[in-house]
Amino acid sequence: MDKNVAERVIEAGLSAGADFVDLYEEETRNAAVSLRDHKIETATAGIEFGIGLRLIYGTDVVYGYTSSETEDALLRLLKALAAARGNTKSSPHAPAPANLAALSLAPSMQKISLRPEDAGQAAKLPLLLRADKAGYAVSPAVAQVSASLSDSTKKITIANSEGLFVSDSRTRARFAVSVTAEKSGERFSAGESPGALSGFEFFQNLDIERFTRTAAERAVRMLSAGYIEGKKMPIVLGNGFGGVIFHEACGHPLETEALRKKATPFASKLGELIAHPEVTAIDDGTIFGSWGSVAIDDEGMPTEKTILIENGVLKNYISDRVGALECNVRRTGSARRESYKYAPVARMRNTYIAAGKRTLEEMLDGITEGLYAPKLGGGSVNPATGEFNFAVEEGYRIRNGKIGEPVRGATLIGKGHEILPKISMVGSDLEITAGMCGASSGSVPVTVGQPTLKVDEMLVGGK
Repeated sequence: MDKNVAERVIEAGLSAGADFVDLYEEETRNAAVSLRDHKIETATAGIEFGIGLRLIYGTDVVYGYTSSETEDALLRLLKALAAARGNTKSSPHAPAPANLAALSLAPSMQKISLRPEDAGQAAKLPLLLRADKAGYAVSPAVAQVSASLSDSTKKITIANSEGLFVSDSRTRARFAVSVTAEKSGERFSAGESPGALSGFEFFQNLDIERFTRTAAERAVRMLSAGYIEGKKMPIVLGNGFGGVIFHEACGHPLETEALRKKATPFASKLGELIAHPEVTAIDDGTIFGSWGSVAIDDEGMPTEKTILIENGVLKNYISDRVGALECNVRRTGSARRESYKYAPVARMRNTYIAAGKRTLEEMLDGITEGLYAPKLGGGSVNPATGEFNFAVEEGYRIRNGKIGEPVRGATLIGKGHEILPKISMVGSDLEITAGMCGASSGSVPVTVGQPTLKVDEMLVGGK
């Protein structure tokens, strides 16, 4: 981004009456290779470039983007945005010059040993073939193995009317495997998809066989499981991806996007007890090398570790510039976007329930009949109400304090704000796992996580 051009565009935005102006320049390189049934299915690579321009009037936002970095193109975009809001006249007061600071580089959140573009696409093939071999070796019941390796390097520069001028580089790598088992015409699929803020060394150091075997063994085991009957019962949720319930049913309603729209059961609850005292929940952008981490958010603000709930008490919301201003809360460095095609809004980063001290045996003790769900699948959530419905990918009956036979067909049904007070025990085995989160600013990398925990009662849907 040319500093002089950026300054002139920002000045023009302020002259058009905007209270705040920022530019977001991005160049992203993506590459992926996927394999299915012993052969390459797809291989893609590309580079995308663009600049987003945002004008903020109070708490109103107008946003547009262009793939041209020329001053003329940016000024035309600015004029169109101002006209769209109805601001076609210059401000009666000349704004101060938009003097940008010297370009600074955000502190690195990762250490790259081998850039993915230097390793090349061909280096992914033997890794994928290892996954393919490991999956089919688990059982004759394995009918299909699909695996992919993807990476991206995003370079951004942000300039704004407060003088900020900063750049950042983010390289991410992810492995995904899905294994389908089949018997007597029935099929069951299970998957694993670890990822990190890392270079190609993530793939080289990853135990691909272990992740693949885990998925394959789960698929084979659950294929032979019986079905569970639906009713209310105690639930023990496994660590790692079990945290997707908190992310979806509680995390989204804690974002200022929901707060601004009054579409959250947690509005005006700061300082109140909203969860069991054993529950502490965190959204942290500062975990070095983690898939959901960012050194700066997509408004250029340094990231932080934000305590959302502490010992059951609501402490903070997840906020961006506009959300913090409109909702009168502090900014948390949580403004995120999929690309320059989206204006940034408050989004989660690495979101998890913090580790406690309980053991699995303590959680199981006293449960006459319940469900142990070490792995969840997909689901749906209404962010306004916190109502959720999640499939259990791997489940087991709990009988008289012991984990029993596997069961399938279970779904977990409830409302996030009603479940939080029922989390009565939190384990010490915290794990976070990679995922993608879709919302109004597109799809962004996040992690979800939790230790194993006990929910005293939840509605389980069954067959």
